[in-house]
Amino acid sequence: RARIMGARFPFYLLADSRDGQLKEAEVTRTAPSSQPVQGNIRHGFVYERVPHITLKSIANNAEIHVSWDQWQAKLEPLREALNKAVGRILDRHSRPEKGINEGGNPVSLQTPLDSRRRGKDGLVMWEEWEIPREADAQWPEAAKQFHADWWEARIARQKEIDKSIAAKAEFEYLYDKPYDDKKKVRVAGPFTVESLSPHRMLGVDENDELIDALQQTRADYAVKQSFPQMILENLKTAGVQQAHKEDRITFTALSPWPGEGRVCAEGRYLEGDVEKRAGIFIGPEFGTVQRADLVEAARECGDAGFDVLIACAFNYEAHATEFSKLGRIPVLKARMNADLHMAEDLKNTGKGNLFVIFGEPDITLLSEKDGKLRVKVNGVDVFKPQTGEVVSHGADGIACWFIDTDYNGESFFVRHAYFLGANDPYSALKTTLKADINEAAWATLNSDTSRAFDKPKSGRIAVKVINHLGDEVMKVFRV
Repeated sequence: RARIMGARFPFYLLADSRDGQLKEAEVTRTAPSSQPVQGNIRHGFVYERVPHITLKSIANNAEIHVSWDQWQAKLEPLREALNKAVGRILDRHSRPEKGINEGGNPVSLQTPLDSRRRGKDGLVMWEEWEIPREADAQWPEAAKQFHADWWEARIARQKEIDKSIAAKAEFEYLYDKPYDDKKKVRVAGPFTVESLSPHRMLGVDENDELIDALQQTRADYAVKQSFPQMILENLKTAGVQQAHKEDRITFTALSPWPGEGRVCAEGRYLEGDVEKRAGIFIGPEFGTVQRADLVEAARECGDAGFDVLIACAFNYEAHATEFSKLGRIPVLKARMNADLHMAEDLKNTGKGNLFVIFGEPDITLLSEKDGKLRVKVNGVDVFKPQTGEVVSHGADGIACWFIDTDYNGESFFVRHAYFLGANDPYSALKTTLKADINEAAWATLNSDTSRAFDKPKSGRIAVKVINHLGDEVMKVFRV
């Protein structure tokens, strides 16, 4: 979200715009259209194109003759001036040489330069195709300037003719290469990020019976690990990561737990020099963990004498994120990386952040005199495995946080967005748009205190906090 909201995107020339009409006329070398424009994107953009040049298209192009005549009026005076400037030098090197003909009589032989056409004053004259590409060092400065001007005009004439040939030839549009509009900067508008949980597809055979992919490959599946076994193996190797590396929970032992409830494994880790026991709860492979699941698992941990409950799941419901402790049992909610869906195809190196705990945010509601509300984010609670305590850290571990000022209990809509941390994700955008933005408005985005807003009609607001690793937690308040 932060990258998209802070990024700049190119803006393309719309075909249904005045700038687009002018660009189309420039590319096709025609008069600009006089049709009224509405800026409708349905008409597409002005695209680059690839010409298909044939002899027929060149022969039928009358514009080539017009361009040729226009440039000849500039090239001919330059050629005549160049011939006058260098003609005497050429004539000086055109001396006759003596030779003997077939009859044995002496004759005068002409050098190649003497075979050139001579002007009225008898000097050697260059035709257009005979003018050398490089100037001679012996030429006077005036001759060198005429030579440079002539070649500059000669190249410009050829470029104009080439453009005319390309514009009048048949072509194909390059739909992946629209022309950029350098006058505009495009940024992301309001958007939401949504996703669907992966699911298995079931088919029906010729007997109208369900075909389960697991049943089809039962022989192979028996050899492979089950989902909980795969999670426990990765959990033992990778451990549980938190915002700071020193707070990582590394298991000294991890073994299955023969319980009948929610706890499926027992993990042991060191709290200083004391070994502690953690109950491991694994959520569904495709689904969301409910608050009731965590309550049941925490009770089982209390009955079994565990010191802490570590829940591992891909997704948690909103109310489950508020549940952090049951009696003496702390509840740590680790969010599993989506890469674990394909863990069988990945190497278990333990280097990836496969299990990350993001503590509960410390949030304060502030009431204004006019009845409006503000939200202040004080920090995030972090579990310290070295001491077994839950301490509150500042807002440095928060990358961004959002507010739904009228939460309906089902969908979270971003109505306020704020960005914290050392780096300002809008620095590049602010540099580009410095003449078009309100500095005071930008400053409110990089804040741990929200702008004032009216009390919600639903009676609830939701605050979603995201850390630098991309993990998020949501907290709901009644106001």
